[in-house]
Amino acid sequence: MDLQLPLWFEISSLVGLTLILLADLLIILRRPHIPSTRESSLWVAFYVLLALVFAGLMWLFAGGEYAGQFVAGWLTEYSLSIDNLFVFVLIMTQFAVPRRYQQEVLMVGIIIALILRGAFILVGATVIENFSPIFYLFGAFLVWTAIRQAFPGGDQDSDTNNESLIVRTLRRTIDISDHYDGAKVRTVVDGKKMFTPMIIVFAAIGVTDLLFAFDSIPAIFGITQSAFIVFTANIFALMGLRQLYFLLGDLLDRLRYLHYGIAFILAFIGVKLVLHAMHVNELPFINGGEPIAWAPEISTWMSLAVIVLSMAVATGASLIASARDKRASTATDAAAAVAEEKGMPPAVE
Repeated sequence: MDLQLPLWFEISSLVGLTLILLADLLIILRRPHIPSTRESSLWVAFYVLLALVFAGLMWLFAGGEYAGQFVAGWLTEYSLSIDNLFVFVLIMTQFAVPRRYQQEVLMVGIIIALILRGAFILVGATVIENFSPIFYLFGAFLVWTAIRQAFPGGDQDSDTNNESLIVRTLRRTIDISDHYDGAKVRTVVDGKKMFTPMIIVFAAIGVTDLLFAFDSIPAIFGITQSAFIVFTANIFALMGLRQLYFLLGDLLDRLRYLHYGIAFILAFIGVKLVLHAMHVNELPFINGGEPIAWAPEISTWMSLAVIVLSMAVATGASLIASARDKRASTATDAAAAVAEEKGMPPAVE
């Protein structure tokens, strides 16, 4: 059954979301600042509530199945976007972006991500409509990505710190000043127009968004084939991302097991895609080109339950481990203080 939504609902939804993003951008440009925890919390809560209201409207106009697809897709993209924040933190640190201007960088990153994902969605929807065996490739790619996510190589940190080809090319081909000039990408140094390091930051963010789009779009197409749901789920996942960046802050370092939760979600959706491809098989060298009847179709609600449970377990385990390490560190510091007070040598581990 194809998704049936009133045309006015689709148009008004996209127009409304675009206006909200523009308003968010104007707020940043007019008043660059470091948002407080309270401000960030209110914005994140607003965007989450907005997504849930939209899901309710989807339920009203299209039914529970499509509302469930939207929620599952939104949560999947949201979890991947949180993973994206880890890389944003590394980029901001690597290029020493002043904290006051990190909001502008994040907003530019979000806009780039929306443009790239929009293009990927259009291409993906067209390919899926005309070539159903693509689900085999999507599924295999997601399983491979999940394995890399769960078991990264030992040189992951060095790979993260290595500059991309685009960034290295920019450094060689254009004049870049040594210092930032606010959030500007162009400045004047000794009467000469030059680019600021912000152009490199934007390039690094753009490359990161491109890489994450390769993961996120196949993942959500494993939940729904509706281009409208895919696009709106991506918008809602990216809205409020910059506020979430400041809200989580140091908490990102404490979510040590988050990548395992994300890896499990990607692997689950990858397997789901392969099973779906088998269920609607058209490849002549598999089962004679006939659908494989025993291949099960995993429901939207089961997908939603797996996504929520995976993120809850990964987050809970991360916070428990972080609290345990903090208690151990406190106990060690206390023992060292007592030993120093009594003139005894500290314990050797």
